[in-house]
Amino acid sequence: MIGEPAELASHAWLLDALQEKVGRVLLNGYPTGVEVCDAMVHGGPYPATSDSRGTSVGTLAIDRFLRPVCFQNYPDALLPEALQNANPLNIRRLVDGQITDSAL
Repeated sequence: MIGEPAELASHAWLLDALQEKVGRVLLNGYPTGVEVCDAMVHGGPYPATSDSRGTSVGTLAIDRFLRPVCFQNYPDALLPEALQNANPLNIRRLVDGQITDSAL
């Protein structure tokens, strides 16, 4: 978003809305051109990079910060709320290949 201080102040409602929808809000500057999408990656197989396990951009970038945890034989009540069958957080989840926010 580009504007003078008074213009930015008068459009504060837009800044609030953007904070809920985007990953970066840039005022009076220009973005890098990097998009978070499946096609945007850095690296790749050798010789493009020496380490092809992760990338710093695109949807695969989450792998750099992900620490998978397996909850095996846990009772439903002891699982994190995001994994409980009742879905108390009402989040969208992938269950048996289908996206749902319903309780199981």
